[in-house]
Amino acid sequence: MATIRPLNDKVLIRQLESEERTKSGIILPDSAKEKPQQGEVIEVGSGKVIDGKVVPLDVKKGDRVVFGRYSGDEIKVDDEEYKIIKEEDILAIIE
Repeated sequence: MATIRPLNDKVLIRQLESEERTKSGIILPDSAKEKPQQGEVIEVGSGKVIDGKVVPLDVKKGDRVVFGRYSGDEIKVDDEEYKIIKEEDILAIIE
């Protein structure tokens, strides 16, 4: 497996799987599923640079997060899909 290390204030996220059924029990085909806006942080960059100093990111590896629907870039490595987004595009950490 390839190792992906995001740079600076970027975060590598694996999106969580979307529900296959609605609350009423209807099974959704793949084409009708929306990508979830939640994911697990796989790797984080070294931090953001503020006034010439590197400040560590607030999120860490293993956090579950919520991010904006159209944030970041989708990439595919070794048949797995990931998203690389800026830390500022992360809306919340799920605890």
